Amino acid sequence: MNTPTQATQPRTLLARLGIATPIIQAPMAGVGTPALAAAVSNAGGLGSLGVGATDADGARKTIRETRALTDKPFNVNLFCHAPAVANPAREAQWLAYLAPSFAEFGATPPASLREIYKSFVADDAMYAMLLEERPAVVSFHFGLPAQTWIDALREAGIFLMATATDLAEARQIADARIDAIVAQGVEAGGHRGTFKTEGYDEGLGTMALVRLLVRNTALPVVAAGGIMDGAGIAAALALGAQAAQLGTAFVASPETAADAPYRAALLAGEPSPTTLTRSISGRRARGFVNRLTKLGEAPDCPPIPDYPITYDAGKALHAAAKARGNAEFAAQWAGQAAQLSRALPATELMAVLRAELAETIGGLSRMASGGD
Repeated sequence: MNTPTQATQPRTLLARLGIATPIIQAPMAGVGTPALAAAVSNAGGLGSLGVGATDADGARKTIRETRALTDKPFNVNLFCHAPAVANPAREAQWLAYLAPSFAEFGATPPASLREIYKSFVADDAMYAMLLEERPAVVSFHFGLPAQTWIDALREAGIFLMATATDLAEARQIADARIDAIVAQGVEAGGHRGTFKTEGYDEGLGTMALVRLLVRNTALPVVAAGGIMDGAGIAAALALGAQAAQLGTAFVASPETAADAPYRAALLAGEPSPTTLTRSISGRRARGFVNRLTKLGEAPDCPPIPDYPITYDAGKALHAAAKARGNAEFAAQWAGQAAQLSRALPATELMAVLRAELAETIGGLSRMASGGD
């Protein structure tokens, strides 16, 4: 059997995904919309829907709304975290810690916290819905579901991808017979896709991670994290990735559900720095530094409840602050290169990204041949 060359590998993945451009819009639960996913897919990339924050009926509705806008393939992303373990004492301590911030806006913390998102690994209704709707692509974040579910989804003709943040996770993905790996570097905005919530996280950068996975696994690799323009996509492809996944780059597009303060934060001349925090949701996620992330770093910060129980408190505090015109407790997820954000419609941004990618590759080719 002939081994595909580096030049033919990208076309192989694109053909399997049914797309013309090596650009995947990251699935951003709460921010992404059917309009965004459809626009990216219609422009030759792979649009994505993040349905981890909804139930099976909500996910079905979102899928059908997207299909009404495009006949192209798109991705449906699921959260596969270990279900939360309630700890009333820890949760009460966390609420007491946040109480002064609630009081600042004339509000009181909720009496208790709940697991606001159901993990896909325990969601039979979501699994049944996927088998009925059969989206072209399904991807997993935070881990993997049961092997029987993986096998059934593949047998239904669905292309499967899963996020890895290190080589060990990538090998688990390969062993589970997933079709492609999304290599998420520490630069990425939003939640780290790590399988584990405790213990050491090396925090591999996107480019280092891509190269490790390309060299040590046989699966196609999609680069994710800190990629905002065509030059970034070209760099990922040069290291062996077969496509690039961009999230923050699309948040300022008018098709997203991002609110005005979030858009302003992305487009500020000197935006706030980003940080990895657990204080908003209970899992490490990268977003703009704000008052809630700083509370999570304070010396007197108590133990933080499980994901997504902590998110219940974070959303309540943000709602109280937002009602008084304050966005300093919001979950404004953003990658490390957020300063490169552009407020362009998704179709226009896709055209710009393609042009930048072609220009970068052309420039590198001219350099290699000794041209001007």
